[in-house]
Amino acid sequence: MEGIENIKAAREILKCSIEKSRELGVEISNRCWRLESCEQRLDFLAGALRNLACKCTLYKMSGHDVDRVIGPAASVVKIFDVICGLENSLSTDDPSDDISAYVTTLKWMEEALSLLTDNCKLVVSWLETSSFNSSVAESWYVVNVNKCLSILRELQATEEHFRAKGGPLTVALDKVEVELASLLKGIAPLSLPLPDVIQNVQAIIDRLAANHRLDRCMSIYVEVRRSNVRKAVEELDLDYLEEISFTEFDSVLSVEPHIDLWAKHLEFAVKYLLDTEHRLCIEVFRKAAFKERCMDCFAKIAVQSGIHSFIKFGNTITKGKKEAIKLLKLLEMFAALNKLRSNFNRLFSGRACGEIQTQTRDLVKRVVNGTCEIFWELSLQVELQRPTSPPVDGSVPRLVNFVTEYCNQLLEDEYWSTLVQVVEIHQGWNNENFGKELLVNEMQNIVTVIGLNLETWTKRYEDVPLSYFFLMNNHWYLFKYTRGTKLGEIMGHEWITGHEEYMEYYETHFLKESWGKLPSLLSEEGLVLFPGGRAIDRQLVKKRLKEFTESFDEIYKKQSSWELCDKGLRWRVCQNVLHVVVPSYINYLEKYMPSIEFEVASTTDQHIKYTAKTLVNMITCLFEPKVGNYGSSTKCTELSGKLNNSFVTNQLSSTPAAA
Repeated sequence: MEGIENIKAAREILKCSIEKSRELGVEISNRCWRLESCEQRLDFLAGALRNLACKCTLYKMSGHDVDRVIGPAASVVKIFDVICGLENSLSTDDPSDDISAYVTTLKWMEEALSLLTDNCKLVVSWLETSSFNSSVAESWYVVNVNKCLSILRELQATEEHFRAKGGPLTVALDKVEVELASLLKGIAPLSLPLPDVIQNVQAIIDRLAANHRLDRCMSIYVEVRRSNVRKAVEELDLDYLEEISFTEFDSVLSVEPHIDLWAKHLEFAVKYLLDTEHRLCIEVFRKAAFKERCMDCFAKIAVQSGIHSFIKFGNTITKGKKEAIKLLKLLEMFAALNKLRSNFNRLFSGRACGEIQTQTRDLVKRVVNGTCEIFWELSLQVELQRPTSPPVDGSVPRLVNFVTEYCNQLLEDEYWSTLVQVVEIHQGWNNENFGKELLVNEMQNIVTVIGLNLETWTKRYEDVPLSYFFLMNNHWYLFKYTRGTKLGEIMGHEWITGHEEYMEYYETHFLKESWGKLPSLLSEEGLVLFPGGRAIDRQLVKKRLKEFTESFDEIYKKQSSWELCDKGLRWRVCQNVLHVVVPSYINYLEKYMPSIEFEVASTTDQHIKYTAKTLVNMITCLFEPKVGNYGSSTKCTELSGKLNNSFVTNQLSSTPAAA
């Protein structure tokens, strides 16, 4: 079966070859007939001119007029013979086989046609204006001269026929246009072609321009290169540039990934794709006569490849609502644009790229203005949060956490250097003085406002211990998470240590106003019935133990939902609570309840609800995020274990039960 299919395929190929051979035979036959006709007329022209020369000599006519006609007339014959040969080459040769040779042949054809036209005009003019003696102006002379003039006028129209639609020269130029498109299409994006390819393209453009086809040539160049660049751009999947509208997103966070892609894709498009196209344009159209048109071509390629989509996307982001996170994204956008500034200035200079220049400058202006508007309003935005309520669990407000991390991020070299540059540009536009201290002062203002907010928020707590807990928590956070950071450097050492001191101050008051009241409930006053005696008022002992337990439960239940910002702070506070509560509890049990088992709560005496170890376990599980009821949080295991090792061993090893 395969052999039969091969035979059928071969038969089809042979049929096509035979058909093409027939068509070529007809074409050659037609050309031969035309060439034979031309040769006959040329032979007649040559013979007639020689006969005229002989007759003029015989009748002693003016030799000067005859001599100046014979030379150019003989050249006409030779030139037309050359044209016929060139026409044959142009019609049968394939430009793609050797485009350089084909263009050279085309150039020779143009020169030969021009020379033929000029010589024909010259000979016709001389024959028409030559003065002859009327006595010899016989009929043979008139007939031959008129016949020569007819042939010469017909030859004079050869160039016009060749350049007419469907004429040999027009057909050859059409072939060259097709080859130009093929060569340009073969030049891959991001790479410049070999010199011989550039030379061939230049040669084609020269020939097309010489034949008044420069506009057509430019159109072909733009269409092919635009198509190539567009395909490369489409591989990046840039649909997001057109899909996003500022009315469609509430926060820049929702389009943050697109902004990151925008910066990368813009750099790729400008620094690599368009830069290569710019260099290619300059190489191809390096002649001074093509310089202005060269930039026209590049501008069209840049526009049609989608540069306006990048600018439009950037403008859309600047129109979104003002928010702190947007400031960081605008700084990233400015950094991306500034990184490409020299590329933009080099690629899009000149009148042809005027629209791109204008739109780019407008985008930079929007980014700079938007950045400065948000930055100078940051402290105000923080202040506007002051009327809000503080966290019910005494934790660090999200605003404090956000502002601290945000300021530290803004002070990173990547953002800070860009912010300095942006503000300096903005101040220059407004003819205002600039200094880095302006930015430093504003950063300090932002943090200062946070402190004022804390003072206002703490007054809204009705529970005094919770207000102290809140301040202790936040001062520790500001101390811990600004120390050793750029924000800490700006705020200064005294500011940082001040927060540490405030934390210790409010920690002391927190313990005093809450857990510090428990030991007094286990007072030993009045427990001994008789002076110097050993009798104990058991009911009073139990009563005070009950009061202690109830107060402990009340405090514990309330503070179980409170949250400390840092593991180290939780360790510290829990240790202090343990030192305040547990030793007095152990001492009370040792003295007044020696008959009760210590490790396990008594099943017979309901006044002892907790053992000392139970208290330790409960306290060490306090202040964890999402703490469960009465120390049931699974997150406190690690801290509880560490506290037990350092506290329980020391405090409980001397108890009767342990002994």
